[in-house]
Amino acid sequence: MLAPEKDKRYTYADYFSWDDGERWELINGEALVMAPGPSWRHQGISGGLFYQLANFLKGKDGRVFSAPFDVRLNADTADNTVLQPDIIVFCDRSKLDGTGCKGAPDMTVEILSPSTAKRDRLVKLRLYQDAGVREYWIVDPDTKTATVYTLENGKYVVAVYGDDEVAPVHILAGCEIVLADVFEE
Repeated sequence: MLAPEKDKRYTYADYFSWDDGERWELINGEALVMAPGPSWRHQGISGGLFYQLANFLKGKDGRVFSAPFDVRLNADTADNTVLQPDIIVFCDRSKLDGTGCKGAPDMTVEILSPSTAKRDRLVKLRLYQDAGVREYWIVDPDTKTATVYTLENGKYVVAVYGDDEVAPVHILAGCEIVLADVFEE
């Protein structure tokens, strides 16, 4: 199939067969096209975060990946939700397969852009919490903040960090992100 049709529900098998050159996400079977390539600010922030996480994880069991990377949140049930977070951290490598991951990663990061901000703040927040993603970061290039959601007793607890602060990565003991380096232009 070339591309999904509007108002139809899909699974990962359908998603995997699309070859129209677009990047897609599935949310409860609904196909959502992703925005065109991200801005240079978005890419700079992504690179800054990835660099710090990768350096911390060097020689350790965890792995960090950047988009595009398929996260199949409900692969063991309906298999109809496939997301592509900007950055993904895994402590449990058994979730990785040949095409991405099956199940909840330990940490996801979404960097806001005008076309995805509402989805990242509302829809994905709920999906990640329900799937058991232990830590979810929403990074806002405009306000130069990182909103960090940490899962406690099945619900997210929130903390906000500015560009002049150091934000702890709760799932990685001893890991701290220097946000001044992330937001450096």
